[in-house]
Amino acid sequence: MTQERTGVATVGGNPITLIGPELKVGDQAPDFTINKDLFAEVSLSDFEGKVKLISVVPSLDTDVCDAQTRRFNVEASKLGENVAILTISVDLPFAQSRFCTVAGIDKVVTLTDYKSRSFGEAYGVLIKELQLDMRAIFVLDEKNTIRYVEYLREMSDHPDYDAALNAMKQLV
Repeated sequence: MTQERTGVATVGGNPITLIGPELKVGDQAPDFTINKDLFAEVSLSDFEGKVKLISVVPSLDTDVCDAQTRRFNVEASKLGENVAILTISVDLPFAQSRFCTVAGIDKVVTLTDYKSRSFGEAYGVLIKELQLDMRAIFVLDEKNTIRYVEYLREMSDHPDYDAALNAMKQLV
């Protein structure tokens, strides 16, 4: 039975339904397999042994998602080799590639959940009404235990960048 959560998030002030559980600090992060490009898939295990910041965005073609991805790209170079910053959306791989080229994104790994939306459901960010992933931040330690989580209540709000980055810095 798929879990649905109501009353926890909005888009433009309008209530939406999130599919999947609300993950908490201390939970083991669910594994996932999603696309890096049209054919290549990656899993959480591909980043084993690294501290991970998972930045979930609805679409890279929006102002807040653009700013969020650019901010984490700048910060990535300051965090060292034992860190992986992943930006996950349901954008098509072509759109992600174009965005990264135009925006100069070269430190953040962009991944897409466009085929199955399984990441969104496992992490409790899939918006039932839109089939997009709701903005959220997850910081995982080397063993994939969640050490920081932020689910945004309004899609157009920015995450707390400093809190997420501080959580990362405590782990590296």
